[in-house]
Amino acid sequence: MKEITFHKMQGAGNDFVVIDNRKYGFSLDEIIEFTPKLCDRKFGIGGDGMLVLQPSEKQEVDYTMIYRNADGSDAGMCGNGARCLVFFAFKNGFNATQTFNVHDNVYEAEVHGDNSVSIHFPVHVQPEKRILNGLELIQADTATEHLITFVPEDKLENEKELVNTGSELRYHPDVNPPGSNVNFVYDESGECIHLQTYERGVEGLTLACGTGALASAVATHFNSQQNATHATYTVKVKGGTLKVSFDFNPDTSTYHQLILTGPAHFVFEGIYSL
Repeated sequence: MKEITFHKMQGAGNDFVVIDNRKYGFSLDEIIEFTPKLCDRKFGIGGDGMLVLQPSEKQEVDYTMIYRNADGSDAGMCGNGARCLVFFAFKNGFNATQTFNVHDNVYEAEVHGDNSVSIHFPVHVQPEKRILNGLELIQADTATEHLITFVPEDKLENEKELVNTGSELRYHPDVNPPGSNVNFVYDESGECIHLQTYERGVEGLTLACGTGALASAVATHFNSQQNATHATYTVKVKGGTLKVSFDFNPDTSTYHQLILTGPAHFVFEGIYSL
């Protein structure tokens, strides 16, 4: 039986189990195998996903981030998880300014004095309109797959309906594999949106989704047909508030220089016996 030290962290209510794999040297297959056990909310620690600080796989980065959904599947990128791992790394000897990779993408990050973290996404996003199951949607991939639909404010509180719709769209054959996260957005104003996200791999609504906040802000800008070359949005989620900014190239309808800012907090630490 092997004991591992873990930390529980949360970013705007998105909660994660965090381990420093520099101490253990677990293989990816081992991480995939034990992630559902550790993330189980009844028989394990509980979390929306697993964050692993891995020795750097690229010369130009400080470390490599491994993220797995609660079911062990590959989420691609996780914005809220990245903020937590950056803060974890900062508390374990890394600088306030960091670089890390997730798969082939290299990200830059800064830890701020108020325990918030900013992540710079090295992606170019070209939203497109889709119609699935009769719903008008916008598809915007922000290092992971997202669908966005705009809803009235009252519909955002009908979580049973959101789960049903989200599940249907997540498994729609036109987006599978690998499936998509589904975002429900109420546009309060030109600079503030409210968001609920059905997350693939969690198979339910989460209190926040960082890449979903980015995708939803981009989709809001795209849907309003603005030509502003820079925009900043406040994204209100169940677990708190996130900030999103980006640049827009009207000639190519492409979004770039995406930055996600939000809180990162330690909850507790402990020892888990595998």
